[in-house]
Amino acid sequence: MDADDAVLVVLMNNARDLKIAREEHWYRIPLKHAPAQFSRAKYLAFYLTSAFRADKWSIRDYAPVLGHELARRRDLFPTDRDHPRADDAYYKIQIGKLIALPRAITSRVGRRVLFIWTTGAKFSSATELNDLFSDDGDALWNALKEQGIRAERQIAVRDGRARYRVDFWIPCARGDIALNLSNTTELPKGKKWRALKLDPREIGLKSKAWTRKIQKMIRELGGEKYSDRKIA
Repeated sequence: MDADDAVLVVLMNNARDLKIAREEHWYRIPLKHAPAQFSRAKYLAFYLTSAFRADKWSIRDYAPVLGHELARRRDLFPTDRDHPRADDAYYKIQIGKLIALPRAITSRVGRRVLFIWTTGAKFSSATELNDLFSDDGDALWNALKEQGIRAERQIAVRDGRARYRVDFWIPCARGDIALNLSNTTELPKGKKWRALKLDPREIGLKSKAWTRKIQKMIRELGGEKYSDRKIA
């Protein structure tokens, strides 16, 4: 794997699909949910859901992409032609032999991961799922990690019935912290939330100052607190 290779992290949510990937060397993506320019992926990496129990919320294998074709679900699974989605179109992605990572890439919380784009360089050095993201928040992420602050990146959170996509989420004992790098994106407004909008142009220059401010907010909220609840 080269440093600039495009790696696409995909969801693996049952043992049958993993067996197909391992033994028959293909993986399917619904046409209607396929990410833009998915064909540029050089590798697929498989994120395991809670269905895999002890291995849940982790990436343990990846595989090179060899090609793809369009197919109906009924053609992919001839013995399951009565399935409600039998006529749905899928990309059948041909892959090579699965390659086991020397060390799993893990997540502290469950995510409904659909797709994450990353690079060969990030994938090869990642120890947790949050390391894979590539955006303007990299400098802040590195600063938070240096201080041992356990944040989650690019994640959907709930505030009552409302749902928000935030760049960083830090759950604490008496509330939650949400950080966004866009002035146009809304943040949670509930009483348990502390929210900040950061200028991505300043993060590289002021990452230490922002980190100190975030540490102060964490202390005011009773310290960090992770839960095992499933989040998006």
